[in-house]
Amino acid sequence: MFAVTVRFQIRDGMFETFMPLMLENARASLSEEAGCHQFDVCSDPDKPGEVFLYEIYDDAEAFQLHLKSPHFLSFDAQVSPMIAEKSVATYSKVSS
Repeated sequence: MFAVTVRFQIRDGMFETFMPLMLENARASLSEEAGCHQFDVCSDPDKPGEVFLYEIYDDAEAFQLHLKSPHFLSFDAQVSPMIAEKSVATYSKVSS
């Protein structure tokens, strides 16, 4: 398994526009990508504008396919101007 975490800081006033697009990307990833097994979208009312993702893929190749998928490319183009900051981390499972 291959885990991906992403933290977004959304520009002021853009959270309400960003979230439906983010949720649709998560839904499409789970339903259209055989290698995507989990795609959690998290936010905290105490941290306005922050969104945290936790994703599980079969392997790094499945994640690379996600990044090239039409739904991700469309999502990325739409939300890029809304993002003030983004950090991505990846993890390979070492043991259970």
